[in-house]
Amino acid sequence: MSPQTYFKQYINGEWKPGSSEKQIENINPYTEQTITTIPSANEDDLNEAYRSAEQAQKDWADLLPAKKQGYFDSLLSVVKERKDEIIDWLVKEAGSTLVKAEVEYQAAVSIIKESSSFPTRMSGEILPSNTPGKENRVYRYPKGVIGVIGPWNFPFHLAVRSIAPAIATGNTVVAKPASESPVTAGLLIADLFESAGFPAGVLNVVVGRGSEIGDAFVTHPVPKLISFTGSTEVGSHIGELAGKHIKDTALELGGNNAMIVLDDADVEKAVEAAAFGRFLHQGEICMSINRLIVHEQVHDQFVEAFKEKVETLKVGDPSEKDTTVGPLINHEAIERIQEDLQASLDQGATLLTGGDSEGNIMHPTVLTNVTNDMPIASNEVFGPVIGIIKVSSENEAITVANDTSYGLSGSVFTADVHRGVETAKQINTGMIHVNDQSVNDEAHVAFGGEKSSGLGRFGGEWALDKFTTVKWIGVMNGYRKFPF
Repeated sequence: MSPQTYFKQYINGEWKPGSSEKQIENINPYTEQTITTIPSANEDDLNEAYRSAEQAQKDWADLLPAKKQGYFDSLLSVVKERKDEIIDWLVKEAGSTLVKAEVEYQAAVSIIKESSSFPTRMSGEILPSNTPGKENRVYRYPKGVIGVIGPWNFPFHLAVRSIAPAIATGNTVVAKPASESPVTAGLLIADLFESAGFPAGVLNVVVGRGSEIGDAFVTHPVPKLISFTGSTEVGSHIGELAGKHIKDTALELGGNNAMIVLDDADVEKAVEAAAFGRFLHQGEICMSINRLIVHEQVHDQFVEAFKEKVETLKVGDPSEKDTTVGPLINHEAIERIQEDLQASLDQGATLLTGGDSEGNIMHPTVLTNVTNDMPIASNEVFGPVIGIIKVSSENEAITVANDTSYGLSGSVFTADVHRGVETAKQINTGMIHVNDQSVNDEAHVAFGGEKSSGLGRFGGEWALDKFTTVKWIGVMNGYRKFPF
């Protein structure tokens, strides 16, 4: 398969055209030029993919751990050999700057390395019994076939984050990439797995519109778990469908993450962290800082320094080395953000810097005099706009941070690490970082959110648990007596 002509489905080890009459236009968000046109998959293609994965799963699960690890060693080699190609696709398909693409690439490599250890970590237990002569054995097995729905913002890493551990634990996978990133969230990954020699059917990729195959992807009888990364609204719908059909889910959804800057914080360091945590990948990251909650004693100093920092960020072509802020994924995103921006200004916020846009580019934008009920603070912006909220105490900062339906990530800046940890404990979120920004992802650590930010955890042993199931086998040494 030529890496420049990804326009087919990948099913049971073969590249074949989608059977739908509809097509997906793969568009470069910066140039707004069409990269390629992909005939969509329909439900027949989806069924073939799931049945192929089902047929391949038992043989794959039965492979010795060393054999599975050998495939992952090959995959890692292929990914490293084709790094430049992966980076190039992330730039032109997802609008990634070179800095962001490098961050994403390294995160995916870490996931592959961590997943390669899973075949020898499929451990069980022997537990004591209250029945004389009996022992309780708990065996761990793969769940079977996993459905993975990949996002468009960190498409390569966030698809690999589910695909690699699912396959490493003995499952097979059908992946459906986001329509905005069909290559980096799906077809490119399939090509890498194929180049690494994985057996046919272990990974299948179907590119299709959610309106045509989205619900069927979840409700199909074959998959035992649906892994989805994306918006809370879509994730809620997936969870509802999966629950109706008694399927497990792994949902990593939206965030409204806060950075709290306390009165004793190192303002200069907090400003550096805030700029990275908000403007990496134009803020199109579920973990991005969405609100800056700053104590009044350092507020003015922070605002002045942050404005100065933000105005140094280069905006434009993501393929240029020094570009910090590239294009948003499409013009609809620009329109949505501008509506929230204007509504917040109408409610009393002050525009400190930015606000302009051209094409799919929006300049880094900072608002002050923001309150938590303004759209720029209450909504997940998913773009290069941030509001600063002034608070008068640590307790108020905690209250404001928690006043959201989301709970994904966050940050606390303070000179007192113990104080930072105690503050962090009081924030209702799945992840939070002291004297760091909110965008963190390490392959061996629990990753996930609370409240409307999702269900389950990715990473390390938590991913291993999520993609496997256990069976209790009770064994009698002899025979027990029964009362009748």
